[in-house]
Amino acid sequence: MGETKSMAALRYAFPKTVPVMAGYLVLGTAYGILMNVNGYGIWWAVLISIFVYAGSLQYLGITFFAAVVNPWYAFFMSLMLNARHLFYGLSMLDKYKDGGKLKPYLIFALTDETFSVLCNEEVPEGINKYHVYFFASLLDHLYWVTGALIGSLAGGLIRFDTAGMDFALTALFVVIFVDQWKSGQGHKAALAGVGASALCVAVFGQSVFIIPAMILILTIITAWYFKEKREEKRL
Repeated sequence: MGETKSMAALRYAFPKTVPVMAGYLVLGTAYGILMNVNGYGIWWAVLISIFVYAGSLQYLGITFFAAVVNPWYAFFMSLMLNARHLFYGLSMLDKYKDGGKLKPYLIFALTDETFSVLCNEEVPEGINKYHVYFFASLLDHLYWVTGALIGSLAGGLIRFDTAGMDFALTALFVVIFVDQWKSGQGHKAALAGVGASALCVAVFGQSVFIIPAMILILTIITAWYFKEKREEKRL
């Protein structure tokens, strides 16, 4: 008996998420350990990972909890830290527009890494692409929650230095970027991202370059999009 469409989508999506799994398990574990060390038990780490699911914000949240910061300050910092989602989320509007009941979760679960996996993904004919998007998003979410659970449990049993563990996120980005570079037919978007980011780091500095870089990247990609549309009309 043949496999269901959902199983086919899951089998296709899983290998795409393996690099994310490697990073999320490490980063999620480090997050769980830090939550435990700061006095927040397993349910805090797991529930926040399920319902917030924003890696860098969750790390920052530990500082907010420990310092008991002003809620408005926490809100503003959270907005600034995650403003990048507004920019790359726009590029997924067409991809998710017919997602139906899956669409709300696809939007919620769109992290940097999930975006990197799905943004250029061309699902083969015969496999439901929205099921692929859903399973890729769900698997990444589960990796993060599992890491947080492991870390929270381990944090109560083991004491060790976690300095440098967050570098796994940088390494994860590099792995995904290289994989997409090798499999992609064109490199304009990747070069635009690298070039715009490097320029904005030089102009604005490392601490505030993300939002200007996102605006510049979005402007470049939008200009290319409309240029291609004009050329198609001429043909």
